[in-house]
Parts: sequence; structure tokens; C-alpha cells
Amino acid sequence: MSLSEQLAEGAACLGIELALPARQKLLDYLKLLEKWNRVYRLTAIADSAQAVSHHLLDSLAVLPFVGGTPLLDVGSGGGMPGIPLAIVRPELQVVLVDSNSKKAAFLQQAAIELALGNLAVHCRRVEALQPSVRFAAITARAFADLGTLVSSSRHLLRTGGRWLAMKGQRPDDEIAQLPAGVRVAGVHRLAVPGVGAERHVVVIESDTAACRGESSWQQSSQ
Repeated sequence: MSLSEQLAEGAACLGIELALPARQKLLDYLKLLEKWNRVYRLTAIADSAQAVSHHLLDSLAVLPFVGGTPLLDVGSGGGMPGIPLAIVRPELQVVLVDSNSKKAAFLQQAAIELALGNLAVHCRRVEALQPSVRFAAITARAFADLGTLVSSSRHLLRTGGRWLAMKGQRPDDEIAQLPAGVRVAGVHRLAVPGVGAERHVVVIESDTAACRGESSWQQSSQ
């Protein structure tokens, strides 16, 4: 099976139909990632077939939870999930932020070479980011614990927005340590084709329910 076929089949399992141009651009992104990885350690995965599942499909698995625009990807590193989301959702304005200058340089080059006009890159700590607009969603794939994610980026989330934190095993200990003023709206198990390990997305919102005496968080595993 070719990489393109693997990607199309895996996306279909996720309920995502990928047009050929999007599929090709996703694979072009992987090639660019592999090229830069020879000099800068952006990922530990060297096998292309494994990268399709563990990078592309894993990133796309969060797509059903992405609502409005714009979206901020915190600690983007090699560009996941932000770049795959920007490719598949060209109407979605995506901002990537990473404090590592070498990683940010790769992200900027990827935006240029892949002609992603809906992608912007910032090289700075997320705490220092002061955009002109706030974000409808904030994603993070390998950034920090949930409490740190929320505390460092709370000023960037618009009213009604939500954090989409991608995790391996269900992070109940991190959930218990979340700061006041937020609630977990759902913990969803992700079935990513080709990834045998557990994957979850934790959906966190500002706690508007607390003043009504409702539960501080609700479980919604799938």
C-alpha cells in the first residue's frame, strides 16, 4: 500500500474524506519534516509509514472537535496538529507558537513551501503572545500538563472557546489538578488507525456552570 493510500484509508476510518490535493500536501509536509529532521531533531519517528499514522492521522483525529477560527497550536514543535489541520481546513486560520528558534524556523519554512496562507508562526513563549484577536480553540499535543497549558494560555482564549489537549492515557491526575475557573467538558478516546497506544483528547472550557451550582466537570469518554 502506498503512503497516499494509507493516508486516504486511515482518514476514511476517522470519517474524513481527503481530496487528492490535500493528501499530496500532507505527504509533502512529511517529506519536509523528514528532510529537516536530519539536521534538527523534530521527531523520533523516521519510518514514513509510521509517520503517516503517528503524525498525520493522529493530528487529524482531533479535527471533529475543532470548531470556529482562529486556532492556536501551543508548543507546536514539528507542526502537529496545527499544520495538518491547516492543510485539511484551508478556511481555518491557524497560529503556531514555539519558543525554540530552530523549530520555529522549520514551521515558517513549511508555511512557505506548502503555500499555507492560513498559517502564521510565532517564535516566543506562549505566555508572551499578545495577538490582536483571541482564539476559538487552543490545541496542544506534547506541550505540558493540563494545568500549565491552561494557566499559560488562558489570556488567549476567547469567550466560549475551548482547549483541545491531546494526551496518551487518560490524564485523570492532571484533570484533578486543573486551576479554578475551568471545567472539563469531555474526555474522548481517539481511535487512530495504525496507533496501538491509547490516545485521548481532553476538551476544557471556562467554567460558566460553576455559578449555577453544577458539577465542576463531566466525564464523556468515548
